[in-house]
Amino acid sequence: MKNWHEVITHETFRYVDHSIEKKINSKPNTALTSFAVDDALATCVSNGESAPVMRLWVHPKTVVLGIPDAKLPYIDEGVPFLTQQGYHTVIRNSGGLAVVLDEGVLNLSLVIPGVHDLSIHDCYEAMVSFVQYMLRDLTDKIEAYEIVGSYCPGDYDLSINGKKFAGISQRRIKDGAAIQIYLDVEGNSEERASLIRDFYKISKKEEQTKFVYPTVDPDVMASLSELLGQKLTVEEMKERVHSALENFSKEIVVQDFSDSELEVFEKRYIQMIKRNEKIAQM
Repeated sequence: MKNWHEVITHETFRYVDHSIEKKINSKPNTALTSFAVDDALATCVSNGESAPVMRLWVHPKTVVLGIPDAKLPYIDEGVPFLTQQGYHTVIRNSGGLAVVLDEGVLNLSLVIPGVHDLSIHDCYEAMVSFVQYMLRDLTDKIEAYEIVGSYCPGDYDLSINGKKFAGISQRRIKDGAAIQIYLDVEGNSEERASLIRDFYKISKKEEQTKFVYPTVDPDVMASLSELLGQKLTVEEMKERVHSALENFSKEIVVQDFSDSELEVFEKRYIQMIKRNEKIAQM
């Protein structure tokens, strides 16, 4: 597996903390907004209008569905179930399947240019090595492989002793990519996994489907706090992200969105609204 420096050669990074923002360009700071933001950043990074970006985001109780989830045979029953449990539902535009977000889950988006020369695996491995480095004083047991029985399973699930605490997806636009990871830092991971398990039971029932949806086992998932046996917070994790980025770069800059970024954001936001029209009516 490649490390960060074998993939990422940039020395200046832009740091964007959207974990505390109330609105973004007058739009509510929801998960739907976040995916439009990452599209805008990936576009402008690809065009050379921005330095590579590390963006942090946190959203209250939200289930983010993958594109295949929207094709579940009884999705019209599954989404109302999530609503009844107090969760907002969004269909994202990047890969993967359903994941749970809440105040105990920190999301990172690494947005970089030059991906025509990088494989999808290269980009995933850069993010894996970043998280391993960020937590190096706490554990050396973080591994990347698919955790069967987890929600949104994939080859780059991050786990400790076989229990998953993070998953990665990737969105490519032109010559830019947003590598997105959720980190289950604190809170009730069993409750999160049980929610997705029940969502699939309701949305799929016993129907045979071409796409293989996961049979979620809450026992194979846990928060970092549980896995490391100590109380970690999202705020502490944000500090670790910034510290690791300082060590991996020569300069960190903070800047507002440019006019061109806002223009792309508005277009991508409308696309996300249209993508979610169907489930918004359920």
